[in-house]
Amino acid sequence: MGFADLLDEVGGFGRYQWIHVTLISLPGLLMASQNLLNNFVSGIPAHHCRLPANHSLYNLSLYQVDEKQLLKAFIPLDSSGNRLHRCRRYVEPQWQLLAANSSANVSQLQTEDCADGWTFDRSEFLATTVSEWDLVCSLRPLKQMIQTIYMGGVLTGAIIYGGLSDRFGRRSVLIWSYLQLGVLGCSSALSPSYSTYCIFRFLSGMAVSGVILNGVSLKVEWIPTKARTLVGTLTSFFFTFGQMILAGLAYWLRDWRKLQVVVCAPQFLFFAYSWWYSESARWLVLNRRSEDALKSLHRVARINGKPEMIDKLTLEVLHSHMNKEMESSRSSFTAYDLLRTRGMRRISICLIAVWFSTSFAYYGLAMDLQKFGVRRTLKYLVEPGSDSEPGSDSEAGSDSGPPSSDMQTIRTTLACLGKGFTSASFTTVYLYTGELYPTVIRQTGMGFVSTMARVGSMAAPAVLILDEVLPALPSIVYGGAAVLAGCFACFLPETLNVPLPDTIEDVEEKWSGISPAPRQKEEVTLQGGVVSSDDAMSKEVMALKELKETEGTGLNAL
Repeated sequence: MGFADLLDEVGGFGRYQWIHVTLISLPGLLMASQNLLNNFVSGIPAHHCRLPANHSLYNLSLYQVDEKQLLKAFIPLDSSGNRLHRCRRYVEPQWQLLAANSSANVSQLQTEDCADGWTFDRSEFLATTVSEWDLVCSLRPLKQMIQTIYMGGVLTGAIIYGGLSDRFGRRSVLIWSYLQLGVLGCSSALSPSYSTYCIFRFLSGMAVSGVILNGVSLKVEWIPTKARTLVGTLTSFFFTFGQMILAGLAYWLRDWRKLQVVVCAPQFLFFAYSWWYSESARWLVLNRRSEDALKSLHRVARINGKPEMIDKLTLEVLHSHMNKEMESSRSSFTAYDLLRTRGMRRISICLIAVWFSTSFAYYGLAMDLQKFGVRRTLKYLVEPGSDSEPGSDSEAGSDSGPPSSDMQTIRTTLACLGKGFTSASFTTVYLYTGELYPTVIRQTGMGFVSTMARVGSMAAPAVLILDEVLPALPSIVYGGAAVLAGCFACFLPETLNVPLPDTIEDVEEKWSGISPAPRQKEEVTLQGGVVSSDDAMSKEVMALKELKETEGTGLNAL
């Protein structure tokens, strides 16, 4: 008997669970927006050096050319010879280049940096952080630094909020995270400078960790074992559909400040209705708040149409179901307990590799859309459709060998498939991790492995530098990491239709690979006969019952 039996008695996966899972999954629509927002708010528009202030385009009529052609007199072509250079301009206007039969040697012409700033194309984006703070050319690394700082916030949040939720509860930390993300996310849109924006994005990343980690645990701890697959699939659809929403919003709102507000403001709605959530009854019992846990179970029974269970479900019944877990909860646990025993060590090491590699491959593909040669918003509308496909980490390695540039369509298709399988793996590993770690240390474990994922997401952009050595090398590294994650996943145990473990002892008994030693029965002598200790105990209990009945009969007679 355990908590899973109590859930079945109060309605299993009933009306309350449906509402509970749906409400917690709804914020997932915008979690994808937060993680991938930098693709749009920090998009790099086409640009070239701003023309010197002391020159005008008075030669339009003289040379009978349009304004774009006239720019050739001020801006040299890049190394491909097909477009204007983005970071250099001629020291002096080269009017002779506008002549049809010009034979000037442009390699000998003197150029300089964009001393007067840049002119940005506004056909795709009206304004981005890049165009507002000129994060191009020598300052281009600052653009990617925004995403790295954000992921650093997600990493910090995983460390802090994972431990806090084991101490203060999943519901409390989740409610706070909604409010933090709403306030700081909207404040990001008012940032007057690059530094201020980075600070707000860091704090928003912390809140995102709080929402994801506690949302997953609160869902898992209120649903029966058989419903986990359904819940995982539902969560995946919300996240996938959220990417499509982000693409649509970015196409509609081409100003980064407006887009920032729109994807963060709904967090206030999530904060408002999150007070309806019930705290995890498992967590309440294990933290010596059995009366609150009993109230939550009564509430669930009432919503699920099981009012008769309210009178039947008492503190004694609750304690009898979770006696072993309560005994275990008297000990305090730290991150060291994730590696102390054989079963926990096996699970933690494998999950570290899986989380790091999955996140590394996912964000490596997701954060570098421009190399695929398609419009960003269009790619995002098409690409997430593959995210809900069932797959594994090893299948995500299909992107490891990108085709040459003359096979752009195949290359983009393989990239979408690779991201789709990796996204499916990401969805699965969140649910899977919650099923592997025991309740007494579940959030600490989730925070620990999620930290490794954030390290992977922070390392992913740095690999893009390898394309200067070999264009295919970044994709090979991302695909190889996904295959490596699949290999480590093979060493993890199956959790299908297995009750959630509540204690570290549960994990060791189920998945350490060592069967618990059978209890040896002690033999005692009872009235000259040799019987087992169990038999002796049962006979003593029967004798006491008979004595009590005899005394009761005597009292009634008197």
